[in-house]
Amino acid sequence: MTDNTASDILRIAVAQLNPTVGDVAANLAKAREARADAARQGADLVLFTELFLAGYPPEDLVLKPAFLKACELAAQDFARDTADGGPGVIIGTPLKRKSGTHNSIIFADGGKILAERYKLDLPNYGEFDEKRVFQAGPEMQGPVNFRGVRLGIPICEDIWGDVGICETLAESGAEILLVPNGSPYYRGKVDVRHQVVIRQVIECGLPIIYANQLGGQDELIFDGASFAIGSDKTLAFQMSQFEETVNVTTWKRNRAAAGAQNGNNSDGWVCSEGPMSTIPEKEEADYRACMLGLRDYVNKNGFKNVVLGLSGGIDSAICAALAVDALGEERLRAVMMPYRYTSKDSLKDAEDCARALGCRYDIVPIFEPVEGFLHTLTQLFEGTKEGITEENLQSRARGTILMAISNKFGSMVVTTGNKSEMSVGYATLYGDMNGGFNPIKDLYKMQVYALARWRNTHVPAGALGPSGEVIPNNIIDKAPSAELRENQTDQDSLPPYPVLDDILECLVENEMGVDEIVARGHDRATVTRVEHLLYIAEYKRRQAAPGVKITKKNFGRDRRYPITNRFRDGG
Repeated sequence: MTDNTASDILRIAVAQLNPTVGDVAANLAKAREARADAARQGADLVLFTELFLAGYPPEDLVLKPAFLKACELAAQDFARDTADGGPGVIIGTPLKRKSGTHNSIIFADGGKILAERYKLDLPNYGEFDEKRVFQAGPEMQGPVNFRGVRLGIPICEDIWGDVGICETLAESGAEILLVPNGSPYYRGKVDVRHQVVIRQVIECGLPIIYANQLGGQDELIFDGASFAIGSDKTLAFQMSQFEETVNVTTWKRNRAAAGAQNGNNSDGWVCSEGPMSTIPEKEEADYRACMLGLRDYVNKNGFKNVVLGLSGGIDSAICAALAVDALGEERLRAVMMPYRYTSKDSLKDAEDCARALGCRYDIVPIFEPVEGFLHTLTQLFEGTKEGITEENLQSRARGTILMAISNKFGSMVVTTGNKSEMSVGYATLYGDMNGGFNPIKDLYKMQVYALARWRNTHVPAGALGPSGEVIPNNIIDKAPSAELRENQTDQDSLPPYPVLDDILECLVENEMGVDEIVARGHDRATVTRVEHLLYIAEYKRRQAAPGVKITKKNFGRDRRYPITNRFRDGG
């Protein structure tokens, strides 16, 4: 259907789906399935997310001509599908044109591509570096006419900046703005998105539909939570977070309201029907983000199962719970690798945790390999004091065993270091840092404890793990320790974790100076020592496995400090 007869009712389906970067054929199949679903629900139009056919972000894949060709052919195939008289489509894809390679959408109806629109404002901050691979659209393009309704289609960052794109579309006659997005998760991001859209609604006077991608892509988590803000600046509908879904929303034209605006129909469209889902808060949102990130990393990269070292400590316990929740108990192998310093409590706690989760649990003692290393190095180490080197041999023996299991059985090693430890270098290269993915890489230690307590009283939506206490309380209550020497605790050489985490959040997330942090009540010597540890551990972090982004500034995409760096604040 391609006529221009104006309708007073428009049913817009929002496809909040989980594409895979580079799998163009599968993404097209997913889009077709969603369109068929939307058609069954009576939709007139289906709005997909940013660069859906390519997967987002495709990064340097868009520099490859063969990839661009595959995406364009898929877009053309999908456009031809609309000849069946069913819903029209708006779907994201990269397009190479004379003006450059663009982050684009195609608008198709009646079997044809009726319009293309190109992203104008390319983000180049934090996790985004689109200016590296895309060119901005050459000029502002007006609304598209869909069955008598003029739709403005800005793309993601086009509504985040103050460049007037939404206002210009309104002045060009747009009646509703439909925005495909690839907006990654961080804590509190849903509220941030709402405020961005409300600000644009105030500027342009139009209702805005915000369709957001779902799924894990390397470190980034796309949480969905698509929504709309009406021209009255209230929430028109809210889709679920962390869940794939296709929801049809019904919009009705209020001609009386439109006429009252001197012929400007900016107040003319009202959402009369749509979902109103509750958005998870705090620990639940973070936990589900970590779970989704681990699940998609494992499944999209083709791993059959995962393995991790279960030490009896909080970090490995929460990672085990996440693995079972994300993948199922049958896909996790937990391995306890005791040495002479492993306490009876740790042995019991690890076994209790594995039993509560229902996963496979193996005990592989490391006495012989560690003693073998020490014996081999006796002559070289003669006359030196025993210390960190010998402690690290324990960690590296464990890392070697986990990697051997990985090689033998095709299991991906889940690494378990938290952000506090990674910040100050309390992790061993080629030891406990071994692994393919880290679901808690961007969680500070106290946040790990909070998530463990939350999980013991809740089962997150979509989890495959059991209910009840899955992380024994003794693991949560006892003092954290690497158990690499007698009576060792983390607090022997680090500030208490509540203190450490606050200092680190000031340094990493907020880029605060030493004087500012001291003014918060922290000891100056402690702050300067933590800052020093943060800087000198950069070389370790560059060799760390990727992990789920939870905060505004994770290690990797967001925070790019030099390894060779002699700057110290105030000295």
